[in-house]
Amino acid sequence: MAKILIIEDDEKLSNQIEIFLNNNGYQAETLKKFDDTIGDIININPDLILLDINLPGADGEFVCRQIRKKSNVPIIIITSRDNELDELLSINYGADHYVTKPFNIQILLAKISSLLRRTKMENNLEKIQTKDFVLNISKGTIEKDNKEIELTKNEFKILRYLIERQNKIVSREEMMDYLWESDSFIDDNTLTVNIARLRNKLEELNLKELLETKRGQGYILK
Repeated sequence: MAKILIIEDDEKLSNQIEIFLNNNGYQAETLKKFDDTIGDIININPDLILLDINLPGADGEFVCRQIRKKSNVPIIIITSRDNELDELLSINYGADHYVTKPFNIQILLAKISSLLRRTKMENNLEKIQTKDFVLNISKGTIEKDNKEIELTKNEFKILRYLIERQNKIVSREEMMDYLWESDSFIDDNTLTVNIARLRNKLEELNLKELLETKRGQGYILK
């Protein structure tokens, strides 16, 4: 039974979500105070977090960023902030989904189920071995010749997606759909920045030539 932590200061909404999730086979728990949110998350050690951005004494985007430094636990942002900038910031800080209020609770349930299923599949695989390097799934790192480099969440997802399609061109549109699973916003610049950072890390392992840009087509991992 997956443990879901609800971090939402709207008591009525958090209670509704908690009851609904408990009735649908999850072990849901609501955080009641927000004076040590990050410490409480670490102590509770949930399988998934539902996180509001506007919290008393804590900023949800900051909490997301700090938790992502310590854990790959799935995070779904739930917020009344319906704008592309906050959505983009949340995703870049490591959130997996961004849901705006009011929302359909059945759709939220589907997102939770899908995210937990994907996470379980990823956790069952410790490492992916390629001919040139190793992608460590459990640690979110790339390894070669006893050297290990940590990847951000997006860098990791980009590299894994390219590995799964090695020697095939992946378009920018396909990559962005995979990264953010949303048609509501597409940010070319953010993808470009993540690709550049990933290239720099590959270069540290003398692997920069593996990731090639196909002008007007996308990217290919050779």
